[in-house]
Amino acid sequence: DYQMNEILDCKTGKKTETGIPESNVLYYEMENDVWLCVRPSGTEPKVKFYYGVKGTSLTNAEELSEDMGKKVVETVNKMLA
Repeated sequence: DYQMNEILDCKTGKKTETGIPESNVLYYEMENDVWLCVRPSGTEPKVKFYYGVKGTSLTNAEELSEDMGKKVVETVNKMLA
């Protein structure tokens, strides 16, 4: 949580400072070199999602990216339901 200058290790519960200037951004590092960043748009009333994956090949990375995109959309849709 960049706004709170806080890194939370979900496995251990340990909290440390980010050392990054405050910003309205949530950044998640997940297993298998996957990351997700969530932030509000600076110009519109929208929330933006960015993510990255690391595959063993371009084809594998594209598959992982497509799967991650679907999971993000599914999660947002559940929150809105």
